[in-house]
Amino acid sequence: MLGFFKNKSKEKVICSPCNGRVVPITEVPDPTFSEKILGDGVAVIPSEGRFYAPADGEVTAVFDTLHAFTMTTTQGVELLLHIGLDTVMLKGDPFTSHISVGDQVKKGDLLMEADLEQIKAADLNTITPVLIGNTADYSEIKMLKEGDVSAGDEILSLA
Repeated sequence: MLGFFKNKSKEKVICSPCNGRVVPITEVPDPTFSEKILGDGVAVIPSEGRFYAPADGEVTAVFDTLHAFTMTTTQGVELLLHIGLDTVMLKGDPFTSHISVGDQVKKGDLLMEADLEQIKAADLNTITPVLIGNTADYSEIKMLKEGDVSAGDEILSLA
């Protein structure tokens, strides 16, 4: 029984950053994400524009256009959250950041807000890839849930 708990503690879990619907990363209609060029993970189609910390960690980058940010979890997972596709073209307009580089965040902290209607009005997709940047560090990256999720639901397991 002790071995079971020991093995479980090595597993790292990433939670959904928002309410919405989780889909496999291969379903993102952009080859940069679907072909896992930037890393493996999942994507969430957000149902509202509030994005929360998917784990405890440190914010390592916030893009000037606020469409994406990176963080490293306390367990060493390097994450990239990219809100929407081609949203860099909006030059930050639909986004409000609540974070800065170096911020220590806890799972569930509000990090970013996005006006999803403004993104859709620009004829852009709101799908939000949640990528593991250091995929080589893990032998298995497994999607835990597909379909409807709430922010904070476990969506990825890494071992």
